[in-house]
Amino acid sequence: MTASSRGPGRTERLVLAGVLTAEQAAGTVAGIAAVQRPDGAIPWFRGHHLDPWDHVEAAMALDAAGEHARAEAAYRWLADHQNPDGSWYAAYADGDADEPTDLSRETNFVAYVAVGVWHHYLSTGDDAFLDRMWPTVYAAVEFVLALQQPGGQIGWKRESPEDGGGDVADALLTGSSSIHQALRCALAIAEHREEPQPDWELAVGLLGHAIRHHPERFLDKSRYSMDWYYPVLGGALTGPAAKERIEEHWDDFVVPGLGVRCVLPNPWVTGGESCELALALWVMGESDRAVEILQWIQHLRAENGMYWTGYVFEDKAVWPEELTTWTAGSLLLAVAALGGDEATTAVFGGERLPAGLEPECPCGGSGQGPSACRR
Repeated sequence: MTASSRGPGRTERLVLAGVLTAEQAAGTVAGIAAVQRPDGAIPWFRGHHLDPWDHVEAAMALDAAGEHARAEAAYRWLADHQNPDGSWYAAYADGDADEPTDLSRETNFVAYVAVGVWHHYLSTGDDAFLDRMWPTVYAAVEFVLALQQPGGQIGWKRESPEDGGGDVADALLTGSSSIHQALRCALAIAEHREEPQPDWELAVGLLGHAIRHHPERFLDKSRYSMDWYYPVLGGALTGPAAKERIEEHWDDFVVPGLGVRCVLPNPWVTGGESCELALALWVMGESDRAVEILQWIQHLRAENGMYWTGYVFEDKAVWPEELTTWTAGSLLLAVAALGGDEATTAVFGGERLPAGLEPECPCGGSGQGPSACRR
């Protein structure tokens, strides 16, 4: 797992005018690699925790940079440390599998392995890898779907044993939107293996319908920018509906020249949210605006090639003083999509991902129908 393993021509897709030069891209990739533990774990930064979602995000960025051995090691870590019920814990101290610090199991954290595994396969064409990871993906999806509610939304988490170990039925729009993308990638894996999963097709169709038409089925987190753009990024909202959603709250969340607010009304822009919005804009076909967002956040770039989590613009201060692998990873993935990296465009563009089966719903697709649709 060395930097020299990066394949020829791969870093060319991580060069973007005003965002990354080839040298800068290499520095960011090296920064993520430096945080990765020998066992493959990728914590936020050394000494902080690992969560499974951000671990996968960083692994995907390594694949986009051609660091396939490092990415595979990250997925091997997940396979080796999956819980018997198909989940992973929400946090592990410094990526140490023997030291979980949050024993709850969050559904969107668990589901994201499917996105990463499909992305790695598309990056490498390694069928043996896909065969090895299939049991891991299958178990993860089954855990997640056990928390799907009758209305399609996915319950947030299974509590830690000390909190009773029960399932939390309340659903998060951001989390469910991420799961929507993950389930479609899981279906793509199943189709490639010629192992149809009709229950998954029904589940993703029902989930997509809930995201598009039934906001009442999710907790109100509309102050958070992720709830604004994630239905687009996760592929549930497309076309005019996606455009309308983004335009509706653009002025609320976007701070010209600086980036995207994390939460209203706080004067705090964050790198991760900015890069994810750029990805959502690319998905919508608005590459120029996506590039502009990425150019704005270069004020978050540190000398070592990593990126600060955020910036409080009223105080003109970096906060928190953390250089996180997932912030750097989200930047690299956004650049990779804009550069046409085939694996990255496939998992985020979604044109070739299975869409699931749309349910029959009394709302007629409007979300305003009879109460029978609001189970």
